[in-house]
Amino acid sequence: MTVDAPAPTAPVPPLALRTSAIGGSPVRDILAVTARPEVINFAGGLPAPELFDRAGIAAAFRAVLEDSPARALQYATTEGEPALREALAARITGRGLETDADDLLITTGSQQALSLLATALLDPGDTVLVENPCYLAALQVFGLAGARVVAVPGDEHGPDPVALEELVRRERPKLLYTVPTFQNPTGRTMPAARRAALAAVAARSGLWIVEDDPYGELRYDGEPVPWIAAHADAQDRTVLLGSFSKVMAPGLRLGWLRAPRELRRACAVAKQAADLHTPTVNQLAAARYLDVLDAHVATVRDVYRERRDAMLAGLPDALPAGSTWTRPEGGMFLWVRLPQSYDSTALLRQVVRHDVAYVPGAPFFAAAPDPRTLRLCFVTQTPEEIGEGLRRLAAGFADR
Repeated sequence: MTVDAPAPTAPVPPLALRTSAIGGSPVRDILAVTARPEVINFAGGLPAPELFDRAGIAAAFRAVLEDSPARALQYATTEGEPALREALAARITGRGLETDADDLLITTGSQQALSLLATALLDPGDTVLVENPCYLAALQVFGLAGARVVAVPGDEHGPDPVALEELVRRERPKLLYTVPTFQNPTGRTMPAARRAALAAVAARSGLWIVEDDPYGELRYDGEPVPWIAAHADAQDRTVLLGSFSKVMAPGLRLGWLRAPRELRRACAVAKQAADLHTPTVNQLAAARYLDVLDAHVATVRDVYRERRDAMLAGLPDALPAGSTWTRPEGGMFLWVRLPQSYDSTALLRQVVRHDVAYVPGAPFFAAAPDPRTLRLCFVTQTPEEIGEGLRRLAAGFADR
């Protein structure tokens, strides 16, 4: 019996060009390489798992499944469960921004909110303005949308309003993306006057502002600064994003988007095409848990403050002479600039040999990167582990 040779086949069509133009996340790549348990990993942006309120969250899920199982396990509206939107609107209003439940769209993490906005606002070739450095996953989203990403020159307070206005005139962008409170990666907070100035530019020039606030409740020092969305100049053109990942649990994948009606509706249509709605049971459990969230956040803040202070105290001995770093009032990160001759990407391989890791700063830049920079996350390790990690970091730099 003879077997016929397989018929020739044609190759399948290629992947979309945008998938080949955008790489994976260097942060996630580093996390994969440094997954060994002996590595003290300052690279991640993960909340401390030992602080998750497992009992409280489990009780919320049990109550939902006992009280309303049919509703919890059923499809829901795209906009989000009314119970969660109403409780969340009250929470946002209590933080100084009058908000109604109908102003909100619940998303599957705030990362999805960015993707929905890119779908609703951006056509290939449109220009997006960003901070420099910028949240890495936002750069990925805008790149996948085919946008032209342009960095706004700035200083330690964030994007410069004069430079922003000039770029708006020259580039005609659709939006400015910013993380004004405890920014990722730098940890800096934009002062109130700078926020007001950016809002005024947006009003004069015709520009959307996307204000991402995943860390705002994690404040350890100082007074809260009003959202850009609270400025009268910007109320009709600011999208505010938030997340429960850093204050409740990232595994719930719950975020939210507050936007003017027309844009919010366009994002809801985009979400219908993406996933129909965010999981119902997670939303209902989160709505119940909001009753005790403030007490939980207070506990988390106390622990993270101690860990931030431990890292700040150890940095002078861990870093080469001439290094500088930010002193964040909250959030999860601080930003280091090494002396002129250092390259944090080239140094990482030898530093990891000492069982410690960080994220090089270069991937966070939309414009020319500063090779001397790196990001450190201070919330995942105890003060004792932070001290040991910084000693290992010093040894790694000494091998240079």
